[in-house]
Amino acid sequence: MSDSEKPDPEPDPDLRTRLVDVGVDLVSQEGAGALTLREIARRAGVSHGAPRRHFPTHLELLSAIAHRGFAQLGSRVSAAPSDGTADPRARLNELARAYLEFAMANPGMYELMFRHDLLESGHLRLRDTSLPLFGVLVDLVGRVRPDCDARSVAGALWANLHGIAQLWRWGSLQLATGADDFAPLLRTALDAHLGPQAGR
Repeated sequence: MSDSEKPDPEPDPDLRTRLVDVGVDLVSQEGAGALTLREIARRAGVSHGAPRRHFPTHLELLSAIAHRGFAQLGSRVSAAPSDGTADPRARLNELARAYLEFAMANPGMYELMFRHDLLESGHLRLRDTSLPLFGVLVDLVGRVRPDCDARSVAGALWANLHGIAQLWRWGSLQLATGADDFAPLLRTALDAHLGPQAGR
């Protein structure tokens, strides 16, 4: 059999994991804009064509990297204190704080995770990871405000949190408000969407 007739080598599952690991490191160091196939391959020590054995398109590799970010965020959300009987307002506060802390600690990954215009969110079951997180938010909002369209209020709250995270990271909110901690902004956002907290 000539070289041209030899079958392609089987994909190496360890290489798949290594490519995603390299991508996670790269996005944390240099941001989403640095995530090119060529650069990920170079840092993984393989030819620039090697990633295509596991990720036929650039979008699929980006989606796999973002999937890792959603798993990390999901772990933080799961770690937020809750015994099933916790006050839903307090639980929302904990989840929102965990979300903002993740966004500020992982700006490159955070940016990538929510660029669904860039990601193949259906192909690699990315939605199976991202949508349940939003579902937790919807459930808690519905428990705090049973009179409202919980999905719409949760969407507005999420957009508000996203804006806080982005503007805080850019330094704009600190400049505009004089704040050195995002906690008062978080309380104000929750009050705006959920109503003032009783006893405060």
